[in-house]
Amino acid sequence: MYNKVILAGNLTRDIEIHYSQGGIAIGKTGIATNRKYKSQTGEQKEEVMFIDLVFFGRTAEIANQYLRKGSKVLVDGKLTLEQWTAQDGSKKSKHSVTVENLQMIGSKEENRVGGSDYPQNANTSFSSQDSYKAPTSGYNSPTSSATNPDYVKEKPVNIPVIDIDEDEIPF
Repeated sequence: MYNKVILAGNLTRDIEIHYSQGGIAIGKTGIATNRKYKSQTGEQKEEVMFIDLVFFGRTAEIANQYLRKGSKVLVDGKLTLEQWTAQDGSKKSKHSVTVENLQMIGSKEENRVGGSDYPQNANTSFSSQDSYKAPTSGYNSPTSSATNPDYVKEKPVNIPVIDIDEDEIPF
C-alpha cells in the first residue's frame, strides 16, 4: 500500500512541542491549504482545508524554532489515525499527517520570528528521516508513537546546528 501526503500552505498556529520519555521531540501544529475550482454553474469557488501536522525529532525542534502561525511550508508525510479515550470515557479519533519532510518556503522576512533569523536559504528543507527512522505503523494515541520502538536515533545528516537553551523550552 502507498500512503503519501504532500501539502503546501500556511501554519494555523505556533508549534506546540513536548518531549517523549525517550527524549524525542514531538511538535504539533496545523496547516491551512486551499484549492480553487469552478462549480457546475461556472462560478469560481475556493475550498480551504485545515489539517493537523505532527513533527518528530530534530525536525520538530527546527520547526519550533523557525516557524510561527502564518509561516508558509511545504510538507510531505503519511496520513495517520490518532485514537484516544477522552476524560468522559468516550473514544475519540482524528486524522493527521506525520511529517517526514519539511520545506520552509517564503522570504526570510516573512519568517523572521522572535529575534531568530530564518536559515540563510529561505527554501530550506529538513527531513525527519535525517535524524530518526519514520515509524512503520500508525499509532493508537497522540503520545504512544513517541515511545514507538521503531524510532531509532541515527546520525543527523545535513541539518544545521541550532542552539536551543533549556530556557526556551516552554515547560
